[in-house]
Amino acid sequence: MAEREQRWPAEVEQALAVLRRGTEEILLESELGERLAAGRPLRVKAGFDPTAPDLHLGHTVLINKLRQFQDLGHEVLFLIGDFTGMIGDPTGKSTTRPPLSRDEVIENARTYEQQIFKILEPEKTLVMFNSSWMNEMSAADLIQLAARHTVARMLERDDFSRRYQAGQPIAIHEFLYPLIQGYDSVALRADVELGGTDQKFNLLVGRELQKHYGQAPQVVITVPILEGLDGVQKMSKSLGNYVGIDEPPDEMFGKIMSISDELMWRWFELLSFRPAEEIAGFRRQVAEGANPRDIKFLLAEEIVARFHDAGAARRARENFIARFRKGALPEDMPEVNLAAPEGRLAIGYVLREAGLVKSTSEALRMVRQGAVRVDGERVGDPHLELAAGGPYVVQVGKRRFARVRIA
Repeated sequence: MAEREQRWPAEVEQALAVLRRGTEEILLESELGERLAAGRPLRVKAGFDPTAPDLHLGHTVLINKLRQFQDLGHEVLFLIGDFTGMIGDPTGKSTTRPPLSRDEVIENARTYEQQIFKILEPEKTLVMFNSSWMNEMSAADLIQLAARHTVARMLERDDFSRRYQAGQPIAIHEFLYPLIQGYDSVALRADVELGGTDQKFNLLVGRELQKHYGQAPQVVITVPILEGLDGVQKMSKSLGNYVGIDEPPDEMFGKIMSISDELMWRWFELLSFRPAEEIAGFRRQVAEGANPRDIKFLLAEEIVARFHDAGAARRARENFIARFRKGALPEDMPEVNLAAPEGRLAIGYVLREAGLVKSTSEALRMVRQGAVRVDGERVGDPHLELAAGGPYVVQVGKRRFARVRIA
């Protein structure tokens, strides 16, 4: 709290307010304030290993923060870890990660360069490859770098510590990964480095190495990990719970509309550029009975427009609604009127009373299996409550439908 009590000139306070939003930690915020107050453009670094060829919305949490720095007049160092990519980032892994081949690294790196400028300003971005300096490092240089850190310090990292205690193998080259990532900050003379919360140890290694090399230590900013479409696991292409930034507008829009109402607020916080006050207003509207689907439309449109354009976002919304209306809705769909003395009814109760399931437990099981939709939108939250109003088109599986009014 002491960090926040320091007073800066108004323009610095405004910049800090922008940069705090959606971050997990700023280490140290006082140092960031000092550097902003100095008035010179900062060198803001973020590293990406080209382990997969496509960027998704999870990556953009960090890239959006880079864009905020650009909007404030600073320079972004977008580092593609083509050298470290061949080591394999061990972060969060329970086993030694296989390194990529040189051909895989080069091919994946090309796609990164093509995609990042959907968000970043090209004239304020330096795209770098850490092979530029690491390929020049001799074996003796690498040994000297390794001497800057101890095994004990490495074992402070959670994933290394867990594997060591469990008797699982840790290869020596995995210890080199955080050292080389840290040395990248030395080579680039970074003022600030950003990374996910799972990268905190590596970012702090960079800070310590800069001290060893006589540089001012970088400010470390960590951003949260974005949950994927399932609302549980980290967004990942390998898990299939991702939204790629190169996906067609209709596909992107539909995926965003499939997330749960609870997850929607998390995505608003980390992905939306809308003012925090406006998002708080959306929450109040839903609490007062507005349909969360209508608010989710706004999120989906904003994100599709960012990676395509406003016209594509509008058409994607129209197509989404048209597909739902043209869907295989039975003409003889039963209509059910339910009383809600307190203004809301639990989804399990609604499904049971509408005759779509035999019991509340079956209803909740169907929700968890992703088999329940309300107005064409998949329900992911078994605790969802429907506000008085409607009619709602409620669906279980492919063939069970009901039109429900709640009063």
